[in-house]
Amino acid sequence: MATIASNLQAVRARIERAAQAVGRQSGDIALVAVSKTFPAEYIAQAHAAGQRVFGENYAREAVEKITKLEHMPLEWHFIGPLQSNKTSAIATHFQWVHSVAREKIAQRLDAARPEGLPPLNVCIQVNVSGEAAKSGIEPGEELKLADAIARLPRLKLRGLMAIPEPTSDAALQRRRFAQLRELKERLAARGHALDALSMGMSDDLEAAIAEGATMVRVGTAIFGRRGS
Repeated sequence: MATIASNLQAVRARIERAAQAVGRQSGDIALVAVSKTFPAEYIAQAHAAGQRVFGENYAREAVEKITKLEHMPLEWHFIGPLQSNKTSAIATHFQWVHSVAREKIAQRLDAARPEGLPPLNVCIQVNVSGEAAKSGIEPGEELKLADAIARLPRLKLRGLMAIPEPTSDAALQRRRFAQLRELKERLAARGHALDALSMGMSDDLEAAIAEGATMVRVGTAIFGRRGS
C-alpha cells in the first residue's frame, strides 16, 4: 500500500513533468494538499514528507485540525463553499480563501480578520462550466467583485479559482482552464495585479498547469479515496 510520502513524491513528479512540458518552472506551482475529511495524523505524515500547504473545505473540522497542529509551520487554504456564519472562524485561522463569490462574504471576511494578522489572501471563484449546483460567479462578473474586494483593507485579492466539471475530453479541459487564465488577464488589464490561478486537481492537474495554474489542489492522489 502506498504511503502518503510516496504519494506526495509521485504528485510532485507529475507537477514537474507537466511544467517541463510547457516550459514552466515547477517551483512556480504550489501544491495544496487537500486534507478535508482526513485526520490530523495524515496531515502530520504529509508534513514529515515536506508538505506545508493544506486545503480544507469545512470550517469546523478545519479549525479543530489547525488547533491540534498549531505547533507545525503550516499554511492553511480554505477551498470550500463559504457560509456567512463561518466567516469569522475562516478569517481567523486561514491564510488563504479560494472560494469568494459574493461581495457580502468578502465584507464579512474583511470585518472578521484580526488586526494582528496580515491581510487575508483571497481568490474569486468562477463557475467556468456553468453548473447550476456549483458555487462561483458567472464569467463576466469578476470585475465588479474584484473592484469591491480591492476596497477592503483586510483582504488581498490574489487571483481566480475554478473547479470545472469533470470531463474526459482533454480539449474541453484545456478550454475551461484557458478561460480562467483569460479572465485573470482581463482583470490585470483593468489594474488588478493578480498572481494566482487556483485550478487543477488529482485528475486534471496537467491540463491546468499547461494553461497557467499557479496552485493545484490535490487530495485523492495524496491521501486516497474518501469514505464519503
